[in-house]
Amino acid sequence: MARGERPRRNLPPAERRGNLSCSPGLADATTAAVNPAARLLAASRREPVDATPVWFMRQAGRSLPEYRALRQRLSLLEMVRQPELCAQVTCMPVDLLDVDAAVVFADIILPLEGMGIEFEIQEGVGPVVGDPIRSRAQVERIRVLPAEEATPYLFAALRIARERLGDRAALIGFGASPFTLACYLVEGRGSRDYSHVRALMHGEPGLWHQLMATLTEVISRNLLAQAQAGAQLLQVFDSWAGVLDASTFKDQVAPYLSRLFTTLAPSAPAIYFSTGSAHLLREIASTGAPGVSVDWRLPLDQAWQLVGYDRFIQGNLDPALVLCPWPVLKPAAEAVLRRAGGRPGHIFNLGHGVLPDSDPGQLRRLVNLVHSFELNTAGELRDREGG
Repeated sequence: MARGERPRRNLPPAERRGNLSCSPGLADATTAAVNPAARLLAASRREPVDATPVWFMRQAGRSLPEYRALRQRLSLLEMVRQPELCAQVTCMPVDLLDVDAAVVFADIILPLEGMGIEFEIQEGVGPVVGDPIRSRAQVERIRVLPAEEATPYLFAALRIARERLGDRAALIGFGASPFTLACYLVEGRGSRDYSHVRALMHGEPGLWHQLMATLTEVISRNLLAQAQAGAQLLQVFDSWAGVLDASTFKDQVAPYLSRLFTTLAPSAPAIYFSTGSAHLLREIASTGAPGVSVDWRLPLDQAWQLVGYDRFIQGNLDPALVLCPWPVLKPAAEAVLRRAGGRPGHIFNLGHGVLPDSDPGQLRRLVNLVHSFELNTAGELRDREGG
């Protein structure tokens, strides 16, 4: 085996997905993806795959001893500002966990550097903005720079990672949604209910829309540049959308997401992630997001029905289940796969990020389970249930 080459999965013949056409809607395996990168990208196009692709949010994080060793001497920002090291951490889970994608090691707050906004990432707190935005003058001072000028180290890391990965794994870039970035800018730090944000939305709608338009432009530039640097799929994190009611989301957030997804469409498939937002799924679908990543609070099949089978879906195992013994985790993961029903377009993931206490061995075992799951079995179950 050549150095850096990913080992072939040594699966029994029955586990190699030799027949995907046993049930309606499943195409012949001869047209399926044949390597991890192609597998994940095929799923994003809702095409047949040889196995369900899988990766984990926060897979390059505190659950990995190798990562913890680095964090003992470097802060997160110190790590992401070193392209070689950032690329190394980005690729780490591909070798350690056998996942089908690497997600660039970065933070959603990074665009603030180019915007001229001072911030820090406090341990145990997260992003903290020094001067929260509450006035029109502050919004008008936001700089909108070319993305490569704002955070050149990020795009250098992406180019290095893309070259190292080859077809061993797809490379995922990401960024905050306009709303979630606005939450940090207006509130100043993470909050339970983002009351200042909601007050601004309702009390000063003109200022709110000015801020959202500016942030949409910044994020669009950043994500397009990530695609140009090698990202093959783009995930938009709307971490705090769940604090909104459906009407407010539809009127004051969705139009900017639609603008963002329209801009990204020619460059790379995009997937929208939010949490605590089952009540918003119909409105999320209306934004035109090609893919939707859902948390564990709603069964996958119900979520997919709400967003529509014309888009791909990601999820949605409860991250806490990874902390459980294998006899508990295994059937829970299989239940998620069965709910996907064998339809093309499912990417397996957790419903949120990997928890710090997760065992990497358990994660790798979960990856092997997902890859070996018989897709035709899920399809037959779907057919019996009339789904």
